[in-house]
Amino acid sequence: MRILFLGDMVGRSGRTAVFDQLPGLISDHKLDFVIVNGENAAAGFGITGAIFQATIDAGADVVTTGNHVWDQKEALGVAAREDRFLRPGNYPPGTPGRGMGVYEARNGARVMVSNIMGRVFMHPDLDDPFACASAQLEGGALGSVFDAVVFDFHAEATSEKMCFGHFVDGQASLVVGTHTHMPTADHHIMEGGTAYMSDAGMCGDYNSSLGMDKEEPLNRFLTKVPKGRFEAADGPATLCGVCVETSDRTGLAEKIAPLRIGPRLSETMPEWW
Repeated sequence: MRILFLGDMVGRSGRTAVFDQLPGLISDHKLDFVIVNGENAAAGFGITGAIFQATIDAGADVVTTGNHVWDQKEALGVAAREDRFLRPGNYPPGTPGRGMGVYEARNGARVMVSNIMGRVFMHPDLDDPFACASAQLEGGALGSVFDAVVFDFHAEATSEKMCFGHFVDGQASLVVGTHTHMPTADHHIMEGGTAYMSDAGMCGDYNSSLGMDKEEPLNRFLTKVPKGRFEAADGPATLCGVCVETSDRTGLAEKIAPLRIGPRLSETMPEWW
């Protein structure tokens, strides 16, 4: 099966690019399952119910989040009522919403998706992400109960991301990092058959500072005195993500490739599309 993961949507520019281009990508390349990280979609901070629904309407099967999940107050309600909205699963017990779900792909396959947040250089400091993954994987095995297993590991440190990838290698189809908003060049298939990429990058304006208008971040580096709020950059966005093709027999990855469509970055698409 073919899985597409799109990195953090940032602001109006990022979400517009996703909404405009995702339906065509699904139909043109026969995608079976799509995951979009939406935690920066509302002006760069959090996500609203309307944006969540628009992302689903554009073709996303699941919307994941991260440390900005609660920046918009209405996200608490969205998390409580929407099965296809995921917040990090290692929030304490009793937190609204869910950190994983099982979904039916377009080809009828059963896909488990998990959203987990790292702890190195991250706030808030959540429960152990490795223990969280172990508990989630106890619900079924890849290749038998599930046809694919995908982890969105929302974290800062590449060492933590890579160790998490090794931890679940052979038990997941894909481990993809989010949060840093810059696509990494380390996409590969690990020894046990799990596809891995440290960061998918963002869907946003790369003429910016991580999707934010560059003037205020630059001012704070130079003067240490805030002049205003961070605001999402509104130039043309580049879609960034990762594409994986899995074995119908084992659920493990057979192919992985980055996806970049738009200005600023060199465009790339999987040759096998």
